[in-house]
Amino acid sequence: MGELMRIGTQLRRWIVIIVLCGLTSWTYRTSLGAGPVKFRKPSGGGTEKAVSTGIELERSRQWLEAIEHYEKELKAHPGQEDLKHGLRRSKYQFAIDRRYADSSFLRTMLPMNRSAALEVVKGVLDQVQRSYVDALPEMFFVAHGTESLYLALVNPKFLQTNLPGASPEQVQKLRVVLNKRYWNKPVADRLETVQIINEVCDLAEREIGLQSGAVVMEYLFGGCNSLDEYSCYLTPTRLKDLYGNIEGQFVGLGIEMKAETGKGLLLVNVLPDSPAAEGGLFAGEHIVGIDGTNCRLMTTDEAANMLQGKPGSQVRLDVEGRDSQIRKSHFSRRAVHVKSLPIVKIIDQQNGIGYIKMTGFQKNTNEEMTAALQDLQAQGMKSLIWDVRGNPGGLLTAAVEVLDHFISDGTIVSTKGRIADQNWNYSAHRMGTVNMPLVLLVDGDSASASEIVAGAIKDHRRGTLVGRKTYGKWSVQSIIPLHHNAGLRLTTAKFYSPRGETFGKIGVQPHITVAESNPNRGFFRGPTEVNLEEDLDLKKGVEVLLKKEVARP
Repeated sequence: MGELMRIGTQLRRWIVIIVLCGLTSWTYRTSLGAGPVKFRKPSGGGTEKAVSTGIELERSRQWLEAIEHYEKELKAHPGQEDLKHGLRRSKYQFAIDRRYADSSFLRTMLPMNRSAALEVVKGVLDQVQRSYVDALPEMFFVAHGTESLYLALVNPKFLQTNLPGASPEQVQKLRVVLNKRYWNKPVADRLETVQIINEVCDLAEREIGLQSGAVVMEYLFGGCNSLDEYSCYLTPTRLKDLYGNIEGQFVGLGIEMKAETGKGLLLVNVLPDSPAAEGGLFAGEHIVGIDGTNCRLMTTDEAANMLQGKPGSQVRLDVEGRDSQIRKSHFSRRAVHVKSLPIVKIIDQQNGIGYIKMTGFQKNTNEEMTAALQDLQAQGMKSLIWDVRGNPGGLLTAAVEVLDHFISDGTIVSTKGRIADQNWNYSAHRMGTVNMPLVLLVDGDSASASEIVAGAIKDHRRGTLVGRKTYGKWSVQSIIPLHHNAGLRLTTAKFYSPRGETFGKIGVQPHITVAESNPNRGFFRGPTEVNLEEDLDLKKGVEVLLKKEVARP
């Protein structure tokens, strides 16, 4: 999948437990024994072409395309080392590019002196050791920080920002020392962690004049990113965007976009009742210019920085439509409310079949669900199709609240972590339960909170799951605000279905599997008209309700 970003800023901040799918989070776990990886001749096994294609994407710095390529090939060739190494390189480089396109990082974090930066690292290590779902050795964090610095030293954005005058020979000499002296160096405790980072700071400053702030930041971000696919250090901008998703309200244009090298910014979603929608933008079009600046070669983050602004300010966009014609339009930024339920309607009036499309689990989701159910029941709804395909998740509490409409009693979901305050059991309340027949539509992009719903519906035999196996993200993240308006997203627990099962990296299998009828359906995420003939999942869901088929767990 491509990188998606919703443009805008959130209105409030608070510590909150959140379940995030990680579908657009390009962080990952690596083995402690892995060392620096260089381009080399593929090792065989029928993957030579796949590896060569990936390397070409890396050389052209098309990191997202490389990530997508390697992930696709690894599904076909699990465990192939050259593909795993390529994916690892690409994810590191993508993360470095994002940092150095983030104005909040460049403004507030990179300029830190060594002492201040190390205090941030110590604070993060305290949080990790105290709250992370798994106990980790100190060596884990330091080893991945060293690797992040090693790879940053060949990243053009890192070099242009921090070492514009350094010679390639000097830089390579430092990389060799990092490899030989510090790669997977044993670390006994916190004191030794700080000592090693100090040593590397001294070395980098002495050899090539690299400032300590840049060195410590690679240890900070590299160490956090290596914890798992969902844990990461959040710059002020990233934290704002995350809270905006939780709140469901942004100041901006109301678009989600994906950079396509040479083509511009692909509009993946145009939110209803937004400046973008009112100005005639449509999913599938490309932004090719922002305030007169060509953006065909920009990354998503670079474009996002240009698109952000204060309420009431204007931006001019050059938009290439699906007919390849370019039009110029002006847009005013303003607050945009993100609906969790973009489609609520009766799709079969004769049989009273209702349909609810849910695209996220936000603070206001249960309020929307309550209103939607009341509206549909007033129209004569007798059964319901609940669609969470492509839904990446959101708040755990929102998932519990909406499930309480459909499950009368018993456990909805439970969480278990390493510390007591992460161990919870969420139960249903009989009052107000909707008892009509239910079909839940799921697919490979139904993740996190969507999987809480799928697991509970299946375990309680409350409805029939139709579609494809879910994503397999069954962990809980706590969002911890830190100094400098930054934050830490940390995996602190795993969640379990009512029957006590967890499906991380496995996913929930539907009762009825349907082949994907439209490969782009999950990509363009904006609301569309319901089409019973083309949407095979929906068609099968209607059949299930009409036949009154009984789901089995």
